[in-house]
Amino acid sequence: MRVVLSTYGSRGDVEPMAALALRLRELGAEARVCAPPDEEFAARLAEAGVELVPVGQSVRELVSGPPPAPSDLPKRAAALVEQFHAAVLGAAEPGGAVVSTGLFPAVAGSRSAAEQLGARFRYIALQPTVLPSPHHRPFEYPMQPYPPEVTDPRELWDLNVGTMNALFGGPVNAHRAAVGLPEVDNVRDHVLTDRPWLATDPLLDPWTSPAEGGGAGWPDVVQTGAWILPDERPLPADLSAFLAAGEAPVYVGFGSMPLRDPADAARVAVEAVRARGRRVLLGRGWARLAEVDGAEDCFAIGEVNQQALFPKVAAVVHHGGAGTTTTAARAGVPQVLVPQIVDQPYWASRVAALGVGVAHDGPTPTAESLTAALREALAPATRERAAALAAGVRTDGAAVAAKLLLG
Repeated sequence: MRVVLSTYGSRGDVEPMAALALRLRELGAEARVCAPPDEEFAARLAEAGVELVPVGQSVRELVSGPPPAPSDLPKRAAALVEQFHAAVLGAAEPGGAVVSTGLFPAVAGSRSAAEQLGARFRYIALQPTVLPSPHHRPFEYPMQPYPPEVTDPRELWDLNVGTMNALFGGPVNAHRAAVGLPEVDNVRDHVLTDRPWLATDPLLDPWTSPAEGGGAGWPDVVQTGAWILPDERPLPADLSAFLAAGEAPVYVGFGSMPLRDPADAARVAVEAVRARGRRVLLGRGWARLAEVDGAEDCFAIGEVNQQALFPKVAAVVHHGGAGTTTTAARAGVPQVLVPQIVDQPYWASRVAALGVGVAHDGPTPTAESLTAALREALAPATRERAAALAAGVRTDGAAVAAKLLLG
């Protein structure tokens, strides 16, 4: 069977699909990934031996550029729908399967292609706040906020249907009509389906089913566990030398987040870590964090194997992406989450609730606020809880999903 895995997003959206592709291949299926053409994504997929079908604009170029005007959003949505429809239509086969995640318009285009081909379709959530549930609110699009007086989850999720139709209904239905498919009244539920999969770790992200108190009318979510791409790359020699030259440093990195003032963010991070008597390891990321003064206690790195790195650091300060949170949890290392967007506040709240780290209040720390957060994260009790949690984080999510898909 041929399985096409499609996504449009950052590294945290692409690597899980590569992880599933490997497990599918082990079971005898043919798998390929439709994803953005960014060089770093292509390199990771090539290292894993997974075929990449490049689709759309570079995500790094997109997020690093000026924010789009609201009037541009329908055009961008329509382009993603069309691009992913064409790519998946060309890569998939009748009777095969299409598995999709990432930005909503890209998923909508992938679903339409699956419909036309007669292929099975599975929507994958890599974080829970996109899935309707009586136990949490939907995340808000900045241009479509919910009325502050509305607090009931069911009412908010009903409003969410209107939000998704307003943002994406036009481009999605226009494309469906153009390719001979019927229009849909509720684009959210059409794309998410009535049985979406949730690829998160049950310990970090315990999904509560509606049957446990929410009642009927909610999707039947299948939680597989996180899809983790094994990383066997050695750490660079200069990084290994820095790690060996002293006490374990604190890692600070914000992944694909384009910070408003990267130079100030680096300065604040270095000052706060030094205030706790630790060395600093800066992950450049898409914000291009860099050393601030050339001192020997600070070292900046590019893309490296975080699975190998995180067990060697004293704490991980990061933006709160699902992948980074899970990798740090597997490493048994305390975390400080400085959430920026979308699901990141959720992961910050989970790390704090589990007692394995700290949720920073707000996206822009000061030296004082980050120093205080690190004081708690570096406490022996926090490290003990983080180490204990690590033993329970599952690594078989992609294998579980592959068996479900082919079973």
